[in-house]
Amino acid sequence: MKILIVRVSSLGDVVHNMPMVTDILRHHPGARIDWVVEEAYVNLVRLHPGVGDIIPIALRRWRKSLLSAGTREELHAFRRRLREREYDFVFDTQGLFKTAAVMRMARLAPGGRRVGLANATEGSGYEAISRIFHTMSVPVGRRTHAVQRAREVAAAALGYRADSPADFGLQPPPVKDPAWLPTQPYAAFFHATARAAKRWDPAHWVRIAELLNQRGMSVLLPWGSEAERRDAEQLAAGMRNATVLPKLPMMEAVLLAQRASLAVGVDTGLTHIAAAYNRPTVEIYGDSPRWKTEGNWSPNIINLGDEGAPPSAQAVGDAVLTLLGR
Repeated sequence: MKILIVRVSSLGDVVHNMPMVTDILRHHPGARIDWVVEEAYVNLVRLHPGVGDIIPIALRRWRKSLLSAGTREELHAFRRRLREREYDFVFDTQGLFKTAAVMRMARLAPGGRRVGLANATEGSGYEAISRIFHTMSVPVGRRTHAVQRAREVAAAALGYRADSPADFGLQPPPVKDPAWLPTQPYAAFFHATARAAKRWDPAHWVRIAELLNQRGMSVLLPWGSEAERRDAEQLAAGMRNATVLPKLPMMEAVLLAQRASLAVGVDTGLTHIAAAYNRPTVEIYGDSPRWKTEGNWSPNIINLGDEGAPPSAQAVGDAVLTLLGR
C-alpha cells in the first residue's frame, strides 16, 4: 500500500500529524508512507522513521514571486516529483483549498482515493471548497483534538479504530551535542509565540525560575526573532539561573525540547514537541482553546489555563513540583 500525506505546516501541526503515521504502520505494517511538507519542516518529518520520501513544497516562498521564471521552474519540478509514484491513498489533513489542490496533483493508483476532512472543527481555518478534490470526506466532531482529527481521517479510510493513546514515534534529532547544551538537568522555558495574546505574564516566568533555582535547576531561554531575543533577555535579567540561548537551527531547537528535564511553555510549536517526546511538560493556555492541542497522551504532561483564562504562577509552580516529584 502506498500512501501520501499532505500536511504542509505549521511546526506544531506537523508534529500533531505524526501519530497518524504510527497508527497506519501498526495496522498496515507493509505500507509505504510519503509526506508533502513545507521545506522548513523536512528535517522535522524525517524524525519519524516510518516516513519514506519527504517531498518539500515552498508555498510560503513561492507566493512572493509567483511570476518569476525560477519559481515556475521549481513548481514544475515539484509537480514532476509528486507524480513519480502512484498512491493508493492521498490524505489532506489540513482542509485548505491549497492543500487539497496539492492532493489533487498527486497520481492515484487504479481504485485509489483522495481523503480529507468533511467539515471544520470549532475555530479552525478549514475551507469547505477543499472537498471538491476528495473521493472520500471524513466527518469529525466539532471539538476533535488536532492529533485525533488526523488519526480519525486515516482510520476511517483504512478500516481501523484510532482509540489508543497517541504515539508520535519521534526519534532523537541526529545532531552532535552543541556547546550550549548543559550536562546537568535543565528546564526549557518556551515563552515566545507569534501571537502576543498567547504570552504569559513575565513576572510569572520569573517566579517559576526562582522555584527551580531553589532546587538547583538551570533555565534555558530560546528565541526565534529579534523581538523574542529582547524578551528573553528581559526575562533573564530577573532570573538568577537563566541563560539566553543563541539563535538555534531547527534540529537544535528540537534537541532542546527532547533533552529537557522540564519544559514549561505557552501554546507554541516547541512546547508541543517537548510533549510529543513525553518530556515532563507544563502547557500554558491563555488565548487559545485547550481542547484543541493539549497534551492528553501522557501523565508527564500537565495542561493549565484555557482561552481567556491563563493559569496563575501558583498553579504552574504546583504542576512543576508534581512533575519533578519534589
